[in-house]
Amino acid sequence: MSSIPKKIIIVEDQPDVADLLEDILSIDGYHVIKIHSSTGALTVIRVEKPDAVLLDIMMPDVSGLEVLRFMKREPGLQKIPVVIVSARSLPADIREGLKEGATAYLTKPVDMEVLRETVAKVLREAVVPGSAFEDDAPN
Repeated sequence: MSSIPKKIIIVEDQPDVADLLEDILSIDGYHVIKIHSSTGALTVIRVEKPDAVLLDIMMPDVSGLEVLRFMKREPGLQKIPVVIVSARSLPADIREGLKEGATAYLTKPVDMEVLRETVAKVLREAVVPGSAFEDDAPN
């Protein structure tokens, strides 16, 4: 295991839910940053360049889907895996989130073991920015 912990940003407006997600991910050795607003998330994601983002859809300021769309348009953020964690659980909601570019979609209440497995999987499969495997890396 790498000596530098992977950085995960949690974008969740409910502090108790964010705390629970942080507790689970911290046990696995991840460095977690919590953000309770979508607008604040955009700045922090740009600055921190996390290894993954856990993103709620129903936020009080800007929809989590807008954050996801922004990330997919922003060259330095496009490759960051995004796991949606949302109470919106209709098949159409899940399809929309995945269509917009989410790497995975989990519904609340989220099973903590599924969360841990999903985060580990998306991090394993993520393209490392600047690596030879990245699409826009020089040959």
